Amino acid sequence: MEISDDLASASAEPTDEAAQDRQFVTFSVADEMFAVQMAPVQEIIRVPTVARLPLAPHSLDGLANLRGRVLPIVNLRRIFGVEAREHDDATRAVVINLGQPLGFVVDHVSSVISVEPEEIEPAHHIQSVVQSDYLTGVIKRPCAEGGKDQLLLVLDFDRVVREQFASIAQMAAARGNARITSQSSTAHDVSGTDDKVSSDELRLVSFTVAGQEYAIDIAEVREIVQRPSEISELPNTPSHVLGLMSLRQRLLPLVGLRHLFGLPDVEHDERHRIVVVSLPDGGQMGLVTDTVKEVLSVPRGQADDMPSLLSHDPGMKEFSAICRLDNGKRLVSIIATQHLPGLNHLSDLVANEDPHTSSTQESDTMSMSSEVGNDDDTQVVIFRLGTEEYGVPIMSVQEIVRVPDVLTRVPRTPAYAEGVINLRGTVLPVIDQRTRLGLPKSERNDRQRIMVYTLGGLRTGFIVDSVAEVLRISKSNIEHAPELSNEQAKLITRVAKLEGDKRLVMLIDPDQLLGAMENRGMHEMVSDTASGGEPMALAA
Repeated sequence: MEISDDLASASAEPTDEAAQDRQFVTFSVADEMFAVQMAPVQEIIRVPTVARLPLAPHSLDGLANLRGRVLPIVNLRRIFGVEAREHDDATRAVVINLGQPLGFVVDHVSSVISVEPEEIEPAHHIQSVVQSDYLTGVIKRPCAEGGKDQLLLVLDFDRVVREQFASIAQMAAARGNARITSQSSTAHDVSGTDDKVSSDELRLVSFTVAGQEYAIDIAEVREIVQRPSEISELPNTPSHVLGLMSLRQRLLPLVGLRHLFGLPDVEHDERHRIVVVSLPDGGQMGLVTDTVKEVLSVPRGQADDMPSLLSHDPGMKEFSAICRLDNGKRLVSIIATQHLPGLNHLSDLVANEDPHTSSTQESDTMSMSSEVGNDDDTQVVIFRLGTEEYGVPIMSVQEIVRVPDVLTRVPRTPAYAEGVINLRGTVLPVIDQRTRLGLPKSERNDRQRIMVYTLGGLRTGFIVDSVAEVLRISKSNIEHAPELSNEQAKLITRVAKLEGDKRLVMLIDPDQLLGAMENRGMHEMVSDTASGGEPMALAA
């Protein structure tokens, strides 16, 4: 427990159970002094960095990661309705266990005191910044200087939580059954997402190399991560093998597609991405690309086999097909990763490399690992809204496309409905993800993307600020999200802890993005547009 010297000395004294019940932690909020019984207080800490949780009560600052435990941080000033203030060196979070640990932000923690029962009086007539219903009593203690008695308001945190987070009490009673049901339905939803994708479509991840667009089957893609500034070079290897990097305590061989295709090299750029794909022997390799563009769902009829003249060329064997998009104006070459040259040597490179001599640009505890992911991993697409990160199962994402310059507005639609676009001949309703989650809108920019899901049988797009990466996350790094409101508990059921618990990613259940009535509204919007509304603008 991170506490002041006064607290440390008081809590160190041996006490029996009755004496412990008489111990109180005292703290101030908005120039008033409060007290809470010591027993449920787990820790007193500096206010940690938080990730804001959408659809949660206004009094919640966000979620923090406290030594691997997801901790909701609640702002008492907001609950009391007093003016907010910046945190300073005295600001603390008092962690109290109320069925689940919650951190309550206070202005200052004073001390631990022992209180006799006769010192506690009713608080019905006390005038305070907090309503008397939130108080269980008031402690009156004589002032040492002989002035007015000191008043310490005994705060009823149980009552505060019940009123501010009404769903917690309801959900706690049925948490066991609810979680079992949620897990089984989630597993069914994730495994069933393949059924939502027509067998007549190709699911591809597209990227660019020297201005040309290429793609790989999404089933072969394990992750998409940013290229590190430094790569451990390996001697006596082909020129297209750039070296090794550390990716979550395993060594990953990197293949430069520019080198492989005989193109000139370029200097490192923050837009460069590594597409991690599976090797035939069960290992992995990273393909270094210039940029990753989109996730595409392409009708198989728009993918042609390589012309026979080229397919017999040994230098073209790594290409399996060419997609014709935008009426043939956009050609995307599909790479067959199993035919990329030199794959047989990549696993040997990792096996022969001493991990302790490699660069540790990602982790100072890097070690060689044969782990390549298993059924306990969850593969997610991570996107951003503001500074917060969210994730969705990769197989639930139909496409990821750029936001067009023009969206056709549809009258008499909800505020979160931005309009519709024409996506390769299909009317696609588009929703602003920020507005849907109760966040402020942002200006359009080049980093924004539309993530497309199939919801209630209708393809629907959601605008996000940016798409960061595709990651495989071990289930050991995922835990249930705190249940702080009914809508939030349905939409954000889990939280992933990454990078040594320094990074929180809130995992969204896409099927909960729209309710039944909202989904019907999207169907009606598409129907009205297709049946003769205003002419629809085309979006490339």
